[in-house]
Amino acid sequence: MRIGVDVGGTKIEVAVIRADGSFAARQRISTPADNYTLTLDAIVTLINETEAAVGQSCSLGFGIPGTLSPATGRIKNAPNAPIDGHPFDKDLEQRLGRPVRMMNDANCFALSEAKDGAATGANVVFGVILGTGCGGGVVIDGSVLGGRNAIAGEWGHTQLPWMTPAEHPGPPCKCGLTGCIETFLSGTGFAARHAEATGTMLDAVDIITRAESGDPTCRDSLSAYESRLARALAHVINLLDPDIIVLGGGMSNARSLYDTVPHLWSEWVFSDRVDTILRPPKHGDSSGVRGAAWLWPEDIST
Repeated sequence: MRIGVDVGGTKIEVAVIRADGSFAARQRISTPADNYTLTLDAIVTLINETEAAVGQSCSLGFGIPGTLSPATGRIKNAPNAPIDGHPFDKDLEQRLGRPVRMMNDANCFALSEAKDGAATGANVVFGVILGTGCGGGVVIDGSVLGGRNAIAGEWGHTQLPWMTPAEHPGPPCKCGLTGCIETFLSGTGFAARHAEATGTMLDAVDIITRAESGDPTCRDSLSAYESRLARALAHVINLLDPDIIVLGGGMSNARSLYDTVPHLWSEWVFSDRVDTILRPPKHGDSSGVRGAAWLWPEDIST
C-alpha cells in the first residue's frame, strides 16, 4: 500500500491506496490558515494516524499547489498556500524520517487518470484542472513530464490564444501578466467574465445550471467559455498532440463541453482531422490524492 497526500490552500487529504487502486483509509482536514509550521504538524499527525489505522508504514507521495523549484529547492508558484517559499519536501523528510515525493496537483491529477482512470491505456495524456485556478499536467507512457524548470503543463499561465477584439488584452492575472488562460477558464474567471457581460454576479455552478435550463444570458456565457476552451486546447493539441485530454475541477461538470469543444477546436488545430479525445475524469476530486500515491513505483517497499 502507498499513501497519497493532497495539500491544498483550504484542505489536506490523506489516503492509503491499495495495489488495486482502492482506498484502505482516507481522511481530510482544513489547512491551517497561513501557518507553515502548523501545516507540517497537521500533515505528520495525519500520516501517523493513518498508518496506525492500516498497521503498516507506506510510501509517501504529495500533490501540491505550485512546484518544487530546481533552482532553490523551495516551493514556487503557490501564493495562496502556506507552503509557498519553503523547503517543504526536506522539512517533511526530516520530521517523518523517510523520503517523500511530490509534484504539482495537476500533474497528480493527470497521472491518476492515466494510471487507471479516464485515460487508461493512452500513451500521451494532458490533464486539465478547471477549478479555482487553472492548471495542466502531461503524462507520457505512464510517467509525468516534469520539465527542466518543473513547470511542464503550466498551460493556465499562457495567454488565451486567438483572442477576439472584445477579449483583448484580457484581465489581469495574479501572476502579474494579462490575458492568461486562467483568467478566462478557471471557475472564478468564468464567473467574473459572466459578471462583466451581464452585471450579475453568480458562481460558476449557478451559471452552468441556469444555462442548461435555458437561461439565455447564462447560455451565452457558457458558449463563450466553450469557444475559449476550444481555442486553448487547440493550442495544446498543436504543441503536444495528446491522445486524450481529461478535464477536472468544478468546470469539468459542464456536460456540454464534451460535445461542443471537440466540434469547435478543429478551426484552430493544424490538421485535416482531429482525433483527440476529450473526457471527464473517472475519479473526480479523488484524482489528486490518488495521483500523489502513484508517484512511487508499484514495486516500492518502505
